[in-house]
Amino acid sequence: MIKQITQAGIRLSMGLFISILVCGQVSAQSSYKYVRKHLERYDDKTIHYGFFFAMPVTRFSVTYSPAFLTADSARRIYSPNKPAFRVGFVVNTFLDDRFDLRLTPSVSLFSREVHYDYPGGTSKIETRESTWIDFPLLLKYKSERRNNSRMYLLAGGAFSIESNVRKKELVGASKLSTGTMDFAIEYGVGFEQFFEFFKFAPELRFSHGLVNLYNPGTNAASVGISRLTSHSVTLYLNFE
Repeated sequence: MIKQITQAGIRLSMGLFISILVCGQVSAQSSYKYVRKHLERYDDKTIHYGFFFAMPVTRFSVTYSPAFLTADSARRIYSPNKPAFRVGFVVNTFLDDRFDLRLTPSVSLFSREVHYDYPGGTSKIETRESTWIDFPLLLKYKSERRNNSRMYLLAGGAFSIESNVRKKELVGASKLSTGTMDFAIEYGVGFEQFFEFFKFAPELRFSHGLVNLYNPGTNAASVGISRLTSHSVTLYLNFE
């Protein structure tokens, strides 16, 4: 009798256990939501092309010279952040599941300023308006793709050439003279979102110039400066 009761209890327990497993599996299947994966074979292609629009915020980093303390000149020299515009192309080369090589040639319209504050409340502004042609070469590290999105990091360098300087910027004995070639280190972070026919990737990139763009002079705008380097923070909107 006891043996029969024990066997019946075991059968009942096993039945309850199986029922719980089946119910849990059905519940999990009913809660699963299908997500369509766009451009599923995107990474099978070695080279991708695209274009971007970008909105840089740029300035000069000013380093004072010893003459700033001894000369009868400005009591403060600084460069404020100025908005700019950039447009260019993307050439992205697939290396492996984690790394890409990325070339993003572009044209940038910059208007950088240097402000001089003098004793007595007077001030002066020197403006450098010009077009820059940029050639950034970057290494891109990608996270694992999750459905239709993934994050990425990138870092590298950019060579830039200034062109089409406004003529009025070159006229006048008091004008600040700057160089026409620059090299900068760049790094940033981005987010890729895959759609049915294209990939959209907003990206935030930082740039720090290594070249001293200051051209020594003896005019009033040059007194007190020993070094000018470019700095910018840029929001990119990439379409590939």
